[in-house]
Order: sequence, then C-alpha cells, then structure tokens
Amino acid sequence: MANAAPDGIFKKLLKRPSAVVAMCIIGLTCLVSVFAYLLAPDHTPSANNMIIELGAKPPGFKKQLLLVPKTLQQHGGNRLVEWFTGIPSGFNEVPINGYWFNADELFLRHYIDDGLEDTLSYPVASLMPEGRNSTTESAQIFIKEHNILTRTFYLGTDRFSRDILSRLIVGSRVTLSVGMVAVLLSLTIGIFLGSIAGYFGGWIDNLVMWLINILFAIPTLLLVFAITLTIGKGFWEIFIAIGLSMWVGAARLIRGQVMALKEMEYITAAKAIGLGDMRIIFRHIVPNIAGPIMVIAASNFAAAILVEAGLSFLGFGVQPPDPSWGLMIKEHYNFLLTNRPLLALIPGIAIMLLVYAFNILGNALRDVLDVRE
Repeated sequence: MANAAPDGIFKKLLKRPSAVVAMCIIGLTCLVSVFAYLLAPDHTPSANNMIIELGAKPPGFKKQLLLVPKTLQQHGGNRLVEWFTGIPSGFNEVPINGYWFNADELFLRHYIDDGLEDTLSYPVASLMPEGRNSTTESAQIFIKEHNILTRTFYLGTDRFSRDILSRLIVGSRVTLSVGMVAVLLSLTIGIFLGSIAGYFGGWIDNLVMWLINILFAIPTLLLVFAITLTIGKGFWEIFIAIGLSMWVGAARLIRGQVMALKEMEYITAAKAIGLGDMRIIFRHIVPNIAGPIMVIAASNFAAAILVEAGLSFLGFGVQPPDPSWGLMIKEHYNFLLTNRPLLALIPGIAIMLLVYAFNILGNALRDVLDVRE
C-alpha cells in the first residue's frame, strides 16, 4: 500500500467544499484557543471576573463601569506567561448609570438591576495611582479617561455575571486539549497493541482481542466514570481517562490493517534480509497505514469532545472555575425554559460545530485516502 503525499491529500481536500468548511472551523478554533486571553474581553485567569449586578444579561448588553483600584494590588508577572494564563485584575468594577464630581468626591448612580439603583461616592484620591499628585481638575480628567469605561457583553453574561464570550473563547482550550491528549494517548496504545496483535497473531492476538472485546462491552461513559473515580477529577485526569477509554477502536482497526500488510512481498523481503520484527512493524508497516490512522484520529477527536462535554455536564469533568463548554451547559441548562435560553445554547452550538467539523474532516479523509476497514 502506498502512502499519498501530504500535499496531494491536502489538494484533494481543498476540492471538497464541506472539508474546506470543516478545516476552517478547526483552524479558527485552534487560533482562538492559542490566543485566547488576547482575544477574550475578560483577561483574568479562567475568564472568571464577576460583576455581581450584571448576572444573566442578554447578548449585546452595554454598561458603564467604574474601575476602583483594589487595596491589594497584583504584582505583574511575566507578560508572555500571562498571555497564556490570564492576568489577575487590579480593579473592582462597579456598574453605573451615571456620575458627577463634587469637589474631591466622585458620586455614582450605582446600577443594581434594571430600574433599580442607589448612590455611591468615592474620594477622588482613592481612584488615583499611588504616588501620583494632581490637581482636582486634572484628577477628574484622569478618572474620566482611565477609570470610567463602557463595556459591551457581546454574548451576554452568565448567572454568575461572567462574560460568556470570554468563557467560550478560553473554554476552547479545554475542548481542543482534551481531544488532542485523548487522541495521542489512544493512538499510542492502539497502534502498539493493534500492531503486535496483527503482526504476531497467536496467543498475543487472542489476548489483545479478548481485552478489546471486554472493553467494547462496557459503555464508554461508564468506563470513563470508573477511570475518573480511580485517578480523581481534574483538568489532566479527565484527559487521561478519556484517552484510556478510546484506544480499543484504534487497536481493532490497526490490527486488521497490519494483518493485511504483513503478507505483502516487501514485508517478506524485509524478513528475509534479517530485519527485526519491531523495526518491520514501526518502520515499514505503520507508516503505510497512516491513512486509516488519520481517519480514526479525526473520529476519536470528535468523540473525545463529546465525552468531555458529557462528563463536565455531569460534574465529573473539568471543575469550576475553569471554563468548559460542557460545564457552561450544566450551569445554565435550566435557563432553556426561561427568556435566557442562549446561556445554554451558545456553548451547545459551539460543541456541535466543532464535532461536525471533525466528523466531516474524517469522512473526507476516508474518501480521499480510500480507506477500507
């Protein structure tokens, strides 16, 4: 079996509109996840900034905010690291309907809810940076320019008053990470066990197939539950649990491919010149089944996203405050029966689009590579 050149595969995929759309969705999601904290309106770690008065607001909601410096200021860290981990906010954000100055005091119409407000006041000096001496007039100008801003919540806020768009953007990291780790782990185990089972046959094949059949008889979600309860709940634990539950499909497919290839003439020639079994498997057989491996990788990626979302929805996946699309649905599914259904629908649509993209890409790869199980 000859491998198609990667550039040839890519050119064939570009001729399929559905595959192009799928690759665009996947590529855009990857870019968004890499630069999540640069793109997200909320730059705080896990996009977990809460403005209590602004809970469950609709998409496009705008509100003027006063930035009040925190008493305990956060020390700046490595800027490059903060791009990937988030930047703790040095301000408390107070929503306001309006403001005015009276000498050295700033008075606010504090927004509490629609149609409900009260009055707050802050000394102008308390809003100025430490060590900055200014006249009253210049201090007022500084506060207007630096401490008062208008923020738009393009997808609204959740019931904990966090920006949904920011949570969605940062949550894409979890979704792609779980797919990537699960695929790498499942393919590593699947390629090894499937290759040795298909190549050596005999008792090794019987043992691997017995293990595969046992695991196939256990529903994937229940198997992940069991692994999660064994190793614990958390960010990395859920990745490992999903990866350990998904290798059986890869192993079964690879076993069949290896069984067909090991009878080829070039494999017989490799044995005749004395090449070792492991070298034949991993240098001459596995590279020639790259096509089926790519297809199963795309399929496993989509399945891993769904399993992670399901586990997070049930409380066994990523734990708060880390954002996860499945966790976002769990936190707001009861809003489906209210006038705020988008709180649950938005992350659900994101999951649907990404899973659709990987399934379409897997089908396109299957057609382009003419993979037959």
